[in-house]
Amino acid sequence: MYRYIFNQVRGIIPRISETELIALRSGGVSVDRQIFEGRLLRSQSGLDMHVGRLGPAAVNTVDALLKRYGSQPIYPSSHVYDAMSDLGKARLLGMSIDTKYGGTMMPISKQSRILARIASHNPSLAVATMVPNSLGPGELLQHYGTEEQKRKYLPGLASGAFIPCFGLTGPNNGSDATGQIDTGTVIRQNGEIMIRVSINKRYITLAPIANLIGVAFNLQDPDGLLATHGPSGAKPGVTLALLERGHPGLEQLTYHNPNSAGFPNGTLKGTLTIPLSSIIGGAANAGNGWMMLMECLSVGRGVSLPASANGSSKMVTYASMLYIKHRTQFKMNIGRMEAVRERFINMFMDTWTINAAVNYTNQILDSGAKPSVITGLMKYQTTERGRNVLLAGMDIFGGSAICTGPNNIFTKFYQAAPIGITVEGSNILTRNLITFGQGLNKSHPFIYPIFMAISDNDLSAFRTHFNGMVKSAVVNYFKSFRVSGSGNPQQRLDLLCIRFSNLSNFVALLGGKIKANQIISGNMADILSNIYMSHALLSLPSTKACRLVSEYCVAHLCNEAERKINYVIDNYPNMYIRQFIKPFRYREQSMSITDINRIYEHVVSSPEVYAVLKEDIYIADSIVSKLEQLDTIKDKTSSEYLALYNDIVSVGEFPAD
Repeated sequence: MYRYIFNQVRGIIPRISETELIALRSGGVSVDRQIFEGRLLRSQSGLDMHVGRLGPAAVNTVDALLKRYGSQPIYPSSHVYDAMSDLGKARLLGMSIDTKYGGTMMPISKQSRILARIASHNPSLAVATMVPNSLGPGELLQHYGTEEQKRKYLPGLASGAFIPCFGLTGPNNGSDATGQIDTGTVIRQNGEIMIRVSINKRYITLAPIANLIGVAFNLQDPDGLLATHGPSGAKPGVTLALLERGHPGLEQLTYHNPNSAGFPNGTLKGTLTIPLSSIIGGAANAGNGWMMLMECLSVGRGVSLPASANGSSKMVTYASMLYIKHRTQFKMNIGRMEAVRERFINMFMDTWTINAAVNYTNQILDSGAKPSVITGLMKYQTTERGRNVLLAGMDIFGGSAICTGPNNIFTKFYQAAPIGITVEGSNILTRNLITFGQGLNKSHPFIYPIFMAISDNDLSAFRTHFNGMVKSAVVNYFKSFRVSGSGNPQQRLDLLCIRFSNLSNFVALLGGKIKANQIISGNMADILSNIYMSHALLSLPSTKACRLVSEYCVAHLCNEAERKINYVIDNYPNMYIRQFIKPFRYREQSMSITDINRIYEHVVSSPEVYAVLKEDIYIADSIVSKLEQLDTIKDKTSSEYLALYNDIVSVGEFPAD
C-alpha cells in the first residue's frame, strides 16, 4: 500500500530546480513552523517591546547626521561622498561587521531602530546606510570571505573607506535573479586559471560611487579546468566575485534615477578577466554563490526594508494624528468627521501592526534564527502596508501633501515607497509565488521530509513522515469545526491558525499546480502573514492602553484573514474536495462604525500611544515639530496659535516665470 501511495505522491510533487532546492535548504524556521502545525505557542519569555532602544549617544549621533544633511536627496551630488564618509565616522556602516575588523556587530533590533530613525527624515540617506549593512560585499565577506579578504576589506567597509555595491540584476534577470544571469567561463591565460565574463548589470544601488564591487555570474567550465586544476569543492554554477574600482574592463559610467528618490543607483558593465582568488571565499567557493546569497538575504528583506517602512509610517501617522486634531474645514475640526476618522484608523492600524511585527521579528533574528519565510513575508507586508499608510496620510493632508515646500513631508516618501515594493524580489513575486509555496515546502512539518524521502527513494522514511502528516491533518481537520467567539482575540487567532493549517493541507494536494494557482497562493500568503503579525501584536508586552490598540489591530487582521479563507475555499479548483472544506467558511465580520469612533477617541487621547509612534522618528526641522508646538497651545484664539496654524497650513510658493 505504501509503495502505491509513494508513487502517487511522487506523481503530484512538482519538479524543483537546483536553485529552488538551495533556497529551501537555506535559512531556517521559527513561528512559521508553529503556524503550519496549527498551534501557536504563547510564551513571552525574553520578549521586550523596547529591546534595542537607542540611548542618548546613538540618538545624538543619528540626529547630527540628519541635521547636517536635512531631508534633501544625497545624489546626484558631490556631497554624497561626504555623506558616506560621515556615516563611516559615525560607525553606521559596519553595524553587521565583527568588532575585530572595526565594525560594531550591533544587535538587529538596534540596527532597525537606527535605520527607521534615518528613514523617517531622509530616505535617501537611509538607503545609503542600509546597503553596506545588508546584502552585499560586507555581509558576504563576514560569512564566507577568506581571512585574507576579511582583513583587507572589512575594516575599510566599516570606516567608509570602501563604498560597496553588489551587482546581481540585469536586463534579463530581475526578480528571477538567476534566470538569464551574466555568464562567465573558466579559461587558461598565461598559465593561470582565470574567469572571463561580460557583465551588464543594472539597478545596482551605490554602483555610481562604489569602489568595492561584488558581481554575480553563472560560471561555466567547458574544458573541465576547475576539476583538473581547481581546489576541492570548486564547481560551475552561480559564483560571486569581488572587484575594486578601476579593475581592467569594469565600467561604472551611467546612473539610473529611481523615481527621483535621490540615492546612488546605476550600472556595471564590461568584459572582465577575474582571478580565482577574487571569488568571495576563494576559489573553493566557485559555484556556491546562490547558496551564499540565500543565506544572507534575510537582512535586506527582513530588517532594512521593514525598518524603512516603519520609520516612514510612524512619521506620517504621527503627523496625521496631530494634524487632524487642529485642522479645520467646514467650520469644524476634521478629526470630528467620520470619513477622516475611518481613513486615519486604517492607516494607524497598519502602522501599529508594522511596528509590532518589526520589533517581534528583530528579536527572532537576534536569537540567531534565520527564518526565510518570515523575512520574505515581512518584506512584502511592511512595504505594502507602508505604502497604504502614506497614501492615506496624503489624503488627510490634501493639497499640502502634493505641493512641494518646507511643510511637505510626503513627497520624499511617495518617491521612495515604490522602490521598497520592487527591490529584493518584487512584492508580486514574493506574495504570489514565494511566501506560501516556500512555506509549504519549508515550514510545513512533513512536506519537505516527504519530498526528501521520495528523492532518496526511501520508503521507510516516507511511511514515517506520511503517517505523521495524515495524523496531523486529521486532528486539525476535526479541530477546525470548533467555534470561537470573536470577543477573545487569542482564541480567535488560535482557531484561525488551526483552519489555516487545515486548509494548507488541502492546497498541498494541488502539487505542482500551486505555481499556476497564484491567486490562491497569494491569498494563503496573506493569511499566513496576518496570523504571524497578529501573534506579534499579542506576544509583545505592552501597557493596558497599548494592549487595547493591539487587540483592535488583531481583530482587523483576523477579519482580513477570514475573508481570504472564504475566498480560497470558494475558489478551490477541485469541486469534490471543495465540499470537504466548505464547513470551515467564516461568517465575515468587519469593524463597526461604533468601534471606529471608539478606537479613534482612545488613540488620540492616549499618551502611551503617542509615545510609541514618536519613538525612533526624527521630528526636528519639519512640520511635525510645529504641530507638536501647536498642540501645546491651549488658547486656540490666541495670536500665537493662529500665527503658527497659518504657518502649518501654508504650502510652497515659487516665483512664476
